[in-house]
Amino acid sequence: MKSTVERLSPTRVRINVEVPFDELKPDFDRAYKKIAQQVRVPGFRPGKVPARIIEARLGRGVVLEEVVNGAVPAKYSEAITSAEDLTPIGRPDIEVTEIADGDKLSFKAEVDVRPQIDLPDLASLSVSVDDVEVSEDDVQEQLENLRARFGTLTGVERPAQKDDFVLIDLSATVDGEPVEDATTTGFSYQVGQGGLIDGIDEAIEGLSADEERTFTTKLVAGEFADKDAEVTVKVTAVKERQLPEADDEFAQLASEFDTLEELTADLRERLGRVRRMEQVTQARDKVLDAIVEATEVPLPESVVQAEIDSALHDAVHPFDHDEAKFEEFLVSQGSSREQFDAETKEAAEKSVRTRLVLDALADREQTTVSEEELTERIVFQAQQYQMQPEEFVRRIQEAGQLGAVYSDVRRSKALIAAVRAATVTDASGSEVDMSDLLGPDDEEDAETTEAPEVSEDAPATSEEKAAASS
Repeated sequence: MKSTVERLSPTRVRINVEVPFDELKPDFDRAYKKIAQQVRVPGFRPGKVPARIIEARLGRGVVLEEVVNGAVPAKYSEAITSAEDLTPIGRPDIEVTEIADGDKLSFKAEVDVRPQIDLPDLASLSVSVDDVEVSEDDVQEQLENLRARFGTLTGVERPAQKDDFVLIDLSATVDGEPVEDATTTGFSYQVGQGGLIDGIDEAIEGLSADEERTFTTKLVAGEFADKDAEVTVKVTAVKERQLPEADDEFAQLASEFDTLEELTADLRERLGRVRRMEQVTQARDKVLDAIVEATEVPLPESVVQAEIDSALHDAVHPFDHDEAKFEEFLVSQGSSREQFDAETKEAAEKSVRTRLVLDALADREQTTVSEEELTERIVFQAQQYQMQPEEFVRRIQEAGQLGAVYSDVRRSKALIAAVRAATVTDASGSEVDMSDLLGPDDEEDAETTEAPEVSEDAPATSEEKAAASS
């Protein structure tokens, strides 16, 4: 097989492939076997029809079509694998240019590829993060939250006020017609928490048990979405939360500590660790922004468009893919389709640019992913989706997304390496040492860490895997 590569742009290539018919013998054997299973010829059992009979009955063209359909994707993958410094990141556009029976098969494939990217020197990067500050107000807020967890609800004979817990009955009508979705009894609600119905808190405040109030609000879901409804709320009970005293006895009840002073010190220490982790997150984001800003990244148009199409699909899905309804919703939210399209394109370009930069960084730093690291990410994501890890792995394998998970871990590790190399200072001007929070350095563990055997294209993104399997 011969193949040549033409670079059409920094992000797109054309691969010209010529395959001698001698190399297609396994493909012809598979084609004859497949067709033989499908045709019925008197005197021959299914699957046992000779090749010459198949060609006589169906014609040579049917066989050639089956051979080409099977051989071209495989030969494309072979050509893209043998090409140096080419990583496809999209599905190829393939065109068969010549079928010279008995001589050769020629085709060309155009595909987006990862561009060559010149990254900045990581040691030259400098970012600033917030100071680690834990105020007494912060500690007291944590203590109050802990007290609230151990609080008790007690019925009171007074009007409801903010933060009280109430039992309520709700009913609603639109133009005199009852709204079943907005009808409930014995519903427990904390006054002021929001998220139920606009105007509900103002209606409840000041009501005592067995008192009710009617107010007008706009429904946001259901059959009567966006219509004004008359809502009646009746309070059947008012309860207030009584908190335990903040003393040594409470410290023994709520923790492993004997005194309130020890508990408070532990809360302060925990908050300090949280603030330090927030520093790490801030440093990671700022270092990434600095790398992307300092790097010229040609964007593959088809990959960006795929990202845009995916975002649009997700956005219109709740509207049964009715774009007119979706545009009406945007207008109701003070936006427009033009604004949505512009913001979606900007987000897609940023997402693709960031992935390309991190992939280039991972290549330059020779970042690897151990089987343990991949497993940890899979378990974490399975927990997010409330699935068993085994079921989650099965689903992402079926969807061809295991390589994408691998790539995400690899990019994360490459970014951590960049944070290590960059200079990070806090708002006070002091250099921040994050080594204890960033985990072990890959260089220290290089001799003992081996990359997992996922697949040949495991480091590829989902788009790359799609290209490799096309």
